[in-house]
Amino acid sequence: MALDGKLLARARDRLEKIKRENETEFTRRQTLVYSKVPEIREIDSRLRALMADVIRLTLKKGGDVGQAVKSIQNESLELQARRAELLVENGWPIDYLDDNYSCKKCRDTGYVAGKICDCLKELYDQEVAKSLSCLLKLGQQSFETFDLGYYDDTADPVTGISPREYMETVYRHCLEYAQTFERRTESLLLRGDTGLGKTFLSACIARVVSAKGFSVVYDTAVSALGAFETQKFARIPSEAEEAEFRVRQILDCDLMILDDLGTEMVTAFSSSALYTLINTRIINGKKTVINTNLSSEELRRRYSPQICSRLEGEFWNLEFVGRDIRSIKKERGLS
Repeated sequence: MALDGKLLARARDRLEKIKRENETEFTRRQTLVYSKVPEIREIDSRLRALMADVIRLTLKKGGDVGQAVKSIQNESLELQARRAELLVENGWPIDYLDDNYSCKKCRDTGYVAGKICDCLKELYDQEVAKSLSCLLKLGQQSFETFDLGYYDDTADPVTGISPREYMETVYRHCLEYAQTFERRTESLLLRGDTGLGKTFLSACIARVVSAKGFSVVYDTAVSALGAFETQKFARIPSEAEEAEFRVRQILDCDLMILDDLGTEMVTAFSSSALYTLINTRIINGKKTVINTNLSSEELRRRYSPQICSRLEGEFWNLEFVGRDIRSIKKERGLS
C-alpha cells in the first residue's frame, strides 16, 4: 500500500526528535554519573578498549586467539559487575547508563531489516489522523457514534420501508466497505440532499481505512479540480510544484474522498480533470468515495456521458434519504 510521503516525512521528523531527546538524556545521565563516580568513567573506557581488542584478535591469524578472547571476556564481566555495583551503591538502577531508546526493535531509526518499524508506523498513523481531523473536522465522527435516531421510522406507504430502516442498510454497507477495504473492487457514490450524513459516513470510512495503514486523501470537488488547473496554468513555479504534488496524491492514494461533487463550476477543463481523476483511479485499481447532492438525472445533465458511465458502472450507488439532520438538531435544541 502507498504511504503518503508528506505525512511519512512528518512522522520521521517526530521520530528523529524523539531520538535526539533520548540522546540528550543519555548524555545528561552520563555526565552526572561520571562527575560523581569517576571510577565508572574509567571502567567504561576500559570496556571500550577491551571491545577493540576483541575485534583486533578476531581478525588476527595464528596463535591462541581463543584463550586471549576468553581472558578479555572474563575481565569484561568483572568490570561490568563492578560498574553495576557502583551504580546501585550511588542510588542509580543498573541500567541507568544503558543506551536510551524509545523503541528497542529499531533503536529509534524507524526501520527493521529495511521495513518500516511499528513505532514509525504508529507515528505515521497519528499524522494521518491529524490530517483527516483537520480536513474532515473529525471529532466524534465514527461508525460507533452514527445515530440512526435522526431518521424517521415511519414506513413509506409504497415501499413499506422507513427512512431509518433504509439508512441502516446504507450504514451497514459503508461499515462493511471500510472494514473489508483491502478486498473491495468497487468505489462508492453517496447521493442525496444536504444534511443527510454523507460527509459523516465518508469520515467514518476514512477513519477506519487510514487506521488500517492505507493512504487517504480528502478534498472538495472545487479544491481538487482546482489543483489540476493550477498544475497546468500556474505561472509561479512553487505553486505549480505544490499543485503537482497534490494531483499526484489525488491520483495515487489508496482511497480518495471527493466531497460536494456538483458545487464546482463546470468548464471544459474541469470536466476533463474530473474524467482524468475518476478514470485514472479506476484504471489503477484505486478506490474513490464521491459525495454529491445531485440526483442521477442532474448528474447526467451536468456531466459528459463518459463521466456518468463510470459513475454508474464502476461505483456502487448509495442514496441517502430523510430530513436535514442539522434542522432536526436545531428543532431539538442540539445545534
